[in-house]
Amino acid sequence: MKGDGRMGTDDTIPHILQAAAETWPDVEGVVDGDVRLTFAQLRAMVERAARAAMGAGIRKGDRAALWAPNSWEWVVAALGVQRAGGVIVPMTTRYKGDEAAYLLDRSGAQLLFTVQDFLGIDYVALLQGCGVALERTVLFGTPSWDQYLDGATDAELPVVTDGDLSDIIFTSGTTGRPKGVMSTHGQTVRVPRAWSAAVGLRAGDRYLLVSPFSHASGYKAGFIAAIQSGATTYPLAVADTPKILDLVSRERISMLPGTPTLFLSILDHPDRHRYDLSSLRLSAVGAASVPVELVERMKAELFETVITGYGLTETMGVSTMSRFDDRPEIISRTVGRPLPGVDVRVVDGDGHPVVPGVAGEVLIRGYNVMKGYFDAPEQTAEAIDPEGWLHTGDIGILDGAGYLAITDRLKDMYIVGGLNAYPAEIEAALIRHPDVSMVAVVGMPDERLGEVGIAFVVPKRGSSPAGEEIIAWCRQEMANYKVPRQVVLVEALPLNAVGKVVKPDLRAAAQALVSAGLRSAAEAGS
Repeated sequence: MKGDGRMGTDDTIPHILQAAAETWPDVEGVVDGDVRLTFAQLRAMVERAARAAMGAGIRKGDRAALWAPNSWEWVVAALGVQRAGGVIVPMTTRYKGDEAAYLLDRSGAQLLFTVQDFLGIDYVALLQGCGVALERTVLFGTPSWDQYLDGATDAELPVVTDGDLSDIIFTSGTTGRPKGVMSTHGQTVRVPRAWSAAVGLRAGDRYLLVSPFSHASGYKAGFIAAIQSGATTYPLAVADTPKILDLVSRERISMLPGTPTLFLSILDHPDRHRYDLSSLRLSAVGAASVPVELVERMKAELFETVITGYGLTETMGVSTMSRFDDRPEIISRTVGRPLPGVDVRVVDGDGHPVVPGVAGEVLIRGYNVMKGYFDAPEQTAEAIDPEGWLHTGDIGILDGAGYLAITDRLKDMYIVGGLNAYPAEIEAALIRHPDVSMVAVVGMPDERLGEVGIAFVVPKRGSSPAGEEIIAWCRQEMANYKVPRQVVLVEALPLNAVGKVVKPDLRAAAQALVSAGLRSAAEAGS
């Protein structure tokens, strides 16, 4: 398979691990604390875990869920299930008991890998009373995991093909119950390969993974990409800045992706100068809008290459990528160009393509588009049209050079006096304010204008701007209908497991402000 996304007969997860073990047998494949596995040792462990999965009753097509933080056991367990022909169901550690129980039931998972103590949470206890029917639960870091491995059978492992399912990753459920996105082995191999080519991941890189393995960024553009490239995976369970600095310095980490919040915390850490960060070479920063100032600081102070990209769970996490030689303002303003073999189109409300520079819904077609939603043919048909275009629900603009800018989600747009207001566009303007570190805008009902915006602002370290001053600045920088009605200063924004702002939480906070009739935040006239 080449970087253009064409299918190859060897595009399966077991094959790429076999190839890595043969090509780089003595290179460390996974390093997690005191556990250091070469690619040859990792392959042997996965073979044992595959036979253990079969011993636990997993047959081709059966599902096994993983509800645990990043660890070497997560990698081995997942790859073992897939080598046995099973399908993994990654679940974020942010889930509560009822949420996890729904996914376990919905996916029909027979086997669950989890932990009993992560950040003080007992995940097994969370499931008590939820009516979950599992054939077996395996606990990482306990004798339960050793007993699982000891149950390996001598049965012949099945043949796995690129068309077989590799995983079902459930979406966040922001528009209802989560939907299970089905991916094949071929997709799970080909998309990370194209991603690695775009970012420049290569053999010998040391890849620190803070992004959760429960998400495509930590799993597919994470350890799957690392295995194919001959890079060493360093799982990290918690994005602890001092620990990250120590690991980078001590293990000579060269690749570190993350969110703007992560890199701001590193750049502004008071003890950063005490660590040798000279090994850092590559970074992928995930966000629809990245301040150009942050990109410039990252390149000047930390990395040789900084790229950004765009994708959905429904597109294996990747659809577009910037390139290593793109200017900082391009990386900041856009999410790059489509991967080779992937088509991106922007259409109007009637489904007709719009000219460059005009906003519309983003459609994607290519080898990265999911096989469908698990056991939900009607929802699949609603998402993917007969021509194979995935309707993302994102608003974007393509420029003449093929670079895509994501301006908002259709569902996040609000209407002020009959005019469409896109929060991401307003946020991109507000992030240029000299005292603004992070910002999120939501729309709220208004008797006179229908809806108005409320901006939640995290000030930069050492600054204390007034809401009135920020609103006055907005009046100079954007059309009046875009100016937020209120500015609320906060210490941090609510983020999900992959660093995206949880807008429903902010809408609830904004509604509480409105309901209480508070006027502590500044107001803008419209």
